[in-house]
Amino acid sequence: MADTKTTKPTETKKVAEPVVLDVSDSNVQTKYKDAGKIADAAIDQVIKLCVPGAKVIDICTAGDKLLVEATSAIYNKKGKNKVTNKGIGFPTTISVNNCVAHFSPLPSDAESSLVLKDGDVAKIQLGAQIDGYCATVATTVVVGAKEPVTGSKADVIKAAETAMEAALRLIRPGNKNMEITKTVDKITEAYGVKAVEGMLSHNQLKDKTDGEKQIILNPSDNHLRDFKRIEFAENEVYAIDILISTGEGKVRPMKTRTTIYKKTGIRYQLKMAASRAVLSEIQTKAGAFPFTLRDLEDERKARMGIVEAAKHQTVLPYDVMYERDEAVVAQYLSTVMVTKNGNTLLTNPRYDAANVKSDKVVKDEEILKLLATSYAVPKKEKKEKK
Repeated sequence: MADTKTTKPTETKKVAEPVVLDVSDSNVQTKYKDAGKIADAAIDQVIKLCVPGAKVIDICTAGDKLLVEATSAIYNKKGKNKVTNKGIGFPTTISVNNCVAHFSPLPSDAESSLVLKDGDVAKIQLGAQIDGYCATVATTVVVGAKEPVTGSKADVIKAAETAMEAALRLIRPGNKNMEITKTVDKITEAYGVKAVEGMLSHNQLKDKTDGEKQIILNPSDNHLRDFKRIEFAENEVYAIDILISTGEGKVRPMKTRTTIYKKTGIRYQLKMAASRAVLSEIQTKAGAFPFTLRDLEDERKARMGIVEAAKHQTVLPYDVMYERDEAVVAQYLSTVMVTKNGNTLLTNPRYDAANVKSDKVVKDEEILKLLATSYAVPKKEKKEKK
C-alpha cells in the first residue's frame, strides 16, 4: 500500500500596509490642520498682548502656555487617535525693529527687561505640533498704531506681505524654487527694500521642520554655490518664511544670548553630567522640535549643559540676529499644504491692510497676474466641440 502524505494548507501571511506620513493620508492632513488652528488661535491672542509697556518675556511665556494648553486638550482618547507627542512646534518669539528673528529671553537675561514701545515693529512667530506634524505662523504688527502706518515701515510690511502671497501661489507641482527667489527680488525692488540675505524656507516632514527641499531669499554667490535647485511636488508641506528689511538685508549676531535650540540626530558621548541631563530633558519635553531654555527645569544647569551640546552639534542653535541699528525688518510666515487640487494654508498670517498705507506698488504684469489668482489649481477651459 502506497504511503499517503497529508499536506498542510499554505498559510497566507498578511502584508502590513505601508505607513503614509505625508498629506496624501487624510489623518495626517487632519493633524496638520489641527496644529494650524492652534497656532492661528495662539497668535491672535499674542497680537492682543503686544501693547505699549508690555514685557516681551511675559508675552513669549504667555504664547507658549497657550500652545501647551491647546495641544494638551486634544487627541487624548484611547485607541488609534491618542497622541502623546504634541505641544510646541516653535516657541513664541517677539523680535522688534532691527532684530530679525528668534528673540525669546530668559528671566536671567538683561534683555528680559525689554518692553514694547509705541511704533515698534514687532515680529511674532510661534508653532504647534501634533504627532510630529508641525504648523508654524508669523506676522508683523506695529505696536500702539492708531493711524495707518506710512513711510518705510509701511513699505517693508507691504513688501513682505506681497512676497508671501506670491510665494504661496508659486508653490505648484513642477514649479522650481528659484522662481520664488526671483519673484521676491522683483517685489522688494518695487518697494525699495531688501529680502534678508540667505533666509531659508523648508519643506516639513514628520518630526522634521528643516527638510532637504529649500527656498532661499536674496542669495549671495556663496549661498548659491551649494544650493539645490528643486521642483515642488504634490503632497508636500512647506513653511514659507518671508523676512524683508529696510536696510541692506545683511544680518549679524550681537551680544544677545541664544535661547532657542533644537535637538539634532548627531550622537556624541557628552562628557559633562549636566550636558547629558539637559539633552535627556530636551528629548523628553521637545523631541525633534525647537525649544527654549526657559522651559527646562533648571535654567542655570541648562545654560551650562547646552554649551557642550551645541559645541558637538547634538543641538542646533537658533541665534538671535540683527540688521543695522536704524533698519526695520518685517516677517510673514505661513505653513502651506500642496495638493493636487491646489494649496491649503495650514496657518494664516494676520495682515491688516487697512492699517498699512504704502505709496509704492508692484507694476510687473506677470506678478500682478500671479497675485490675482487663487491658491486653488486653475480650472482648464473646456475645448469647444466642432
